[in-house]
Amino acid sequence: MSQNNAPDQSSMWGGRFAEPTDAFVARFTASVDFDKRLYHYDILGSIAHADMLRDIGVLEAAEHRAIVSGLASIRGEIERGGFVWREALEDVHMNIEARLTELVGEAGKKLHTARSRNDQVATDVRLWLRDRIDAADRQLSTILTCLVDSASEHADTVMPGYTHLQTAQPVTFGHHLLAWFEMAWRDRDRFRDCRRRVNVSPLGSAALAGTTFPIDRAATASALGFDQPAANSLDAVSDRDFALEFCSAASVAMVHLSRWCEELVLWTSPQWAFVTLPDAYCTGSSIMPQKKNPDVPELVRGKTGRVVGDLNALLVLMKGQPLAYNRDNQEDKLPLFDAADTLLDCLQAMQGIIAAMRPNRAAMRSAAQAGFATATDLADYLVVKGVPFRDAHDSVGRAVALAIDKGIGLAEMELADLQALSPRIEADVYAVLTLEGSLAARSHLGGTAPGAVRAAVEAARRRI
Repeated sequence: MSQNNAPDQSSMWGGRFAEPTDAFVARFTASVDFDKRLYHYDILGSIAHADMLRDIGVLEAAEHRAIVSGLASIRGEIERGGFVWREALEDVHMNIEARLTELVGEAGKKLHTARSRNDQVATDVRLWLRDRIDAADRQLSTILTCLVDSASEHADTVMPGYTHLQTAQPVTFGHHLLAWFEMAWRDRDRFRDCRRRVNVSPLGSAALAGTTFPIDRAATASALGFDQPAANSLDAVSDRDFALEFCSAASVAMVHLSRWCEELVLWTSPQWAFVTLPDAYCTGSSIMPQKKNPDVPELVRGKTGRVVGDLNALLVLMKGQPLAYNRDNQEDKLPLFDAADTLLDCLQAMQGIIAAMRPNRAAMRSAAQAGFATATDLADYLVVKGVPFRDAHDSVGRAVALAIDKGIGLAEMELADLQALSPRIEADVYAVLTLEGSLAARSHLGGTAPGAVRAAVEAARRRI
């Protein structure tokens, strides 16, 4: 049947109105341009609702079959690009319902029995978001595996650890990657926790107060894979905590990705040269032929602001809304869609980068040898020899100052010069001034010793 004669919005809800909607208002209030991406979930929810209406006797078997068949046809039209979306019908729900009535006649008008667009859209968005969370979980799982694999390979690759972006103590590249792992692990855990609260069904709450029909909310919840129906109809149609929570978790995850990318941008510069990124994830300059720019990490870093902004937009959207549903909530979708799309794109980008980046062991080691990274080890050595830590700290500070004057490292200082600073220093001191000695001394749980890193790698594999 042609869609040319599809009804406008007034025929869907306009019985109380004496004049048509102003053209500007129709455009201003329409959401179909962006909520049409919910079509798949709207159809899933409608089929589950139709099944329940049949089971409680509202729909006859033939009507039910016609509705389900019509919805399947509409899904096909949309996926083939042949569906005509009408702004006059406001949103995805009314567009699909109007087309269904065209296809199956009076039966199509019965589908909206015992539901409202309020519980319908809340159901659709939860179903859509649940799939986005599952996609993020899969991507994070891949990232976690890549990090563990690379950490295992580089459990003894020495690099400088930093505080204040100044050389602090030697660590291993594997240990550093496992720090990234912990960040991503918490992100995954947050999304999984968020999913529990997303996976609650509003369907059957109708506009705000429920319905007079003897509906089976447990049946529709089960059919759609929800854990349970929402407990309160007022809350169910107006709650957007699940969207806020997702955007909060997405913002934290993006902040983590941004921090990784900041390090990658530094590490790939010629001044550091710690890491080489694959050419496929970099771009060149239109004027400087030598350039290899880390554009993908820079864009991930930049897109973090968008996702944080999406969270802020949703928080401000919800802050003044009384119960129950308000039209303000139409504005929840754009920031939620953008946050999810941006997060998934950035996770995909980081998968490729982490899997393909290659560390420069020589550059990392050279940087770790500079900056007196073993100074704390020398202080600890003196403490073991019986020197109070504050006195040891002062002696090592003077040793560093002397080494700077001589233009050498601590390990290159003459024993006599070291003993002049503290008579407790003996010839065995040089064992703690090497990078390997410093690393090996930190063999406890969570430490950076190669053995501890390998043990952490195996524990991480079990967690994944």
